Amino acid sequence: MTRKSRNAGSSHGGARSAGIRVRRVYDPPEPDDGARVLVDRLWPRGLSKSDAALAEWCKDAAPSSELRRWYGHQEELYDAFAERYREELAQEAAQSALERLRELAADGPLTLLTATKDVERSHVRVLLDLLREDS
Repeated sequence: MTRKSRNAGSSHGGARSAGIRVRRVYDPPEPDDGARVLVDRLWPRGLSKSDAALAEWCKDAAPSSELRRWYGHQEELYDAFAERYREELAQEAAQSALERLRELAADGPLTLLTATKDVERSHVRVLLDLLREDS
């Protein structure tokens, strides 16, 4: 399910592959973020909706709660997690969320937001790679 709010900005800038980048949702918005989309299943702790400055909250692009708990950010499980998450993204429920992210990326800069501390070993890295493969 996708929730909409006002877009935080739409100017293009910086080095981005396919106009998509990843940032932590706790970082302040940047003028070149474009559409800021939260791709976590849970709302980030201690963050107000106004401070997040989201264009949308795309919960269905996030891993299932079961998969997230199984992984638990254990580095040795990352490859298996990434494979299982890609399988989830191939399911019908995630396809509309992926299509929406593709639309946003086609319209201009897209910033995928997460509360995750280790972005490189998270679902957002897998999601970013998948979206870049599509472009």
